[in-house]
Amino acid sequence: MRTVDITTKFDNLRTAKAKGRIKLSPETVKKILNREIPKGDVLAAAQIAGIMGAKKTSELMPFCHPIPIDHIEVKTKVGEDFIEVEAEVRGIWRTGYEVEAMNACLMALLNIFDMCKAFDSNMVIEGVQVVEKSGGKSDWAEDLSGLKVAVITVSDSAYVGKKEDKSGKVAQEILESFGAEIIGYEIVPDEVEKITEAINRFKESGANLIVTTGGTGFSPRDVTPEATEKLIKKEMVGFSEAMHILGVRFTPKALMSRAKAGFLSENCIVINLPGSTKGVEQNLKMFAPLIKHALKMAQGGGH
Repeated sequence: MRTVDITTKFDNLRTAKAKGRIKLSPETVKKILNREIPKGDVLAAAQIAGIMGAKKTSELMPFCHPIPIDHIEVKTKVGEDFIEVEAEVRGIWRTGYEVEAMNACLMALLNIFDMCKAFDSNMVIEGVQVVEKSGGKSDWAEDLSGLKVAVITVSDSAYVGKKEDKSGKVAQEILESFGAEIIGYEIVPDEVEKITEAINRFKESGANLIVTTGGTGFSPRDVTPEATEKLIKKEMVGFSEAMHILGVRFTPKALMSRAKAGFLSENCIVINLPGSTKGVEQNLKMFAPLIKHALKMAQGGGH
């Protein structure tokens, strides 16, 4: 049993809004509005309980991550025989705030129940649900179905059979898990000419995405970025920057990567990845959901 691993997700603004209501007798509603409930101001207390509920969510729900909350707003709307609660929770993080928003609603409604139970034995809490959310993968992520991809492992030792190519295999597995069609895989030595030939060959074969692994460091034989840079028509600088931002979470050595990413044509992207299997996994899971949109932009589709 474990929580979901969110370490490779983006930190971005995420919001969630939830609503729910409690059915009460008209007489109880009047008592609340006239502030005749002995325990105090029911609506104000419900709002405070909702705010506390959002903050305490991870302590109550075993699989919810403790997350930073930047904004909580709890509103109440009074009807003839009901009180509706709306809660909005917002923050910049790697996972969503839906459960926090729902818990805010529930705690507010339960607080109303608790304060009014001596006057109304037929109260019913109902309809608590997420009504709006933004910032998660559903807003921007796409799979790789329909795209053709190729993987090139750049390694002297793997080329001559002295070392097993693990990073190239991991890359293929991850790309297939996103729905891509693998149309080619090759191991080449750390030589600019061989790397260039392989990239061009897969581009001509119709690959929409070419992933290289290895050869991105400072070694005299690390020349993958040099080979790639000569072929790129338009560089994807943000992808290279994101590799450093993500990678340094795991090891400062990620700053030593010189990886390049860019368009070989409007239909083909090349991305250099490190030679480590972890580096391949972390970066591919981050980039894969963006590839289709990047290609659409390159073909004039805009945002």
